[in-house]
Amino acid sequence: MKSHANTKLILIHKQNGVVASSFPSSYRLWLLFVTTFFTFAFAFTLISSTVPYSSTRHTNPSASIAAPLPPSVSYALLHYAATALNTTSPHMSSAELNSIAESLNDCSPSCNFLIFGLTHESLLWHALNFNGRTVYLDESEFLVSRFEQSHPGIEAYDVSYTTKVSDMPELILETKSQVLNECRPVQNLLFSECKLAINDLPNHMYDVPWDVILVDGPRGYFPKAPGRMSAIFSASVLAKSKKVGRSRTHVFVHDVGREVEKVCSHEFYAKKIWSRPWIRWRISCWENG
Repeated sequence: MKSHANTKLILIHKQNGVVASSFPSSYRLWLLFVTTFFTFAFAFTLISSTVPYSSTRHTNPSASIAAPLPPSVSYALLHYAATALNTTSPHMSSAELNSIAESLNDCSPSCNFLIFGLTHESLLWHALNFNGRTVYLDESEFLVSRFEQSHPGIEAYDVSYTTKVSDMPELILETKSQVLNECRPVQNLLFSECKLAINDLPNHMYDVPWDVILVDGPRGYFPKAPGRMSAIFSASVLAKSKKVGRSRTHVFVHDVGREVEKVCSHEFYAKKIWSRPWIRWRISCWENG
């Protein structure tokens, strides 16, 4: 038989309608303390989870500083600041620069801009179109390589021209005779055998829907120079053959005061010319579709 000598019996009974207990007073105080502690802990947890945290730390002043200029803009500013006093290289006038800038603004924020020739303004074009795609084509492999190395992010390709300024009359006649075949105005230049077609660019270049095209190269100021016959013809075909993207393509031909630029612009853009008050431009806006 088990001994009950150490057994404590807790009796709860009513006295005059009030519950009485034989539980010792120290036990009751301990129970009250534990209950109170957990009540406060629960309330604190509930408040902390519903009231948003507010930091009193001061923000870093540098965090509010505006983002730096895009590299293309920085390069352009440094370039023109360093060459502002150089009057030996040919520069475009403010009217000419504004004309291209307006066309780039028309197709912002992202334009496809193709440029024939590396010139004094090359970095400016990249800066004005810093959210878009700007591609340069030049006759000098050396200049293209140096330009890309000096300005990371630039996309440029060298072009092998087989023409000469002195050959322009014969080339124009042959192109006109093949207008329904190899020299037709709407085609993929990659597969063209026309003598004025530039067909040696990377394949993907012929699929880009160009919004603005500038012909400012190659050289054309002496008889044995390659001239801009191929560039003007190819720019015309690229503009007329665009199938996607914006419906309008702006084509700029620089130096139309010279014979090659004037004759070729008349042959390939005559029906879509919007004249400007200065002689150095031939501007064509082609509506596609």
